[in-house]
Amino acid sequence: MDQSLLIRLLWRSLALFFVLLGLIGIALPVMPTVPFLIAALWAASKGWPRLEYWLINHPKYGPDIRAWRDNRVIKRRSKVIALVMMATGYLVLWLLVPQVPAWLKGLVGVVLLSVGYWLATRPEFVPENNDNSL
Repeated sequence: MDQSLLIRLLWRSLALFFVLLGLIGIALPVMPTVPFLIAALWAASKGWPRLEYWLINHPKYGPDIRAWRDNRVIKRRSKVIALVMMATGYLVLWLLVPQVPAWLKGLVGVVLLSVGYWLATRPEFVPENNDNSL
């Protein structure tokens, strides 16, 4: 097998993996969707231009993905929705799923807090151009 074909297949597999996680995130409140689609965009940009185009132009998730890709911005509304969904999912995990060991629930909590902190500290608006060279 040609090495470039193998590399392209690996990038495509990674992109599909992230799209799958994003799809799971649509159904499970503890998992966000857009960050996984952003990761899928990154992988698709390495070897799957059609998927990259589809993600960027998706009617629902495309604007958030483009805002991240172009300016590293996550809109406040998207942040709030993601944080509320993660917190809700975590509460459901603690209150309604007793068979999950406490150490695993704690680990999930640490991951969610880390992701939540990172998410909350991302810029919400496109930075203004502070060109003082006039």
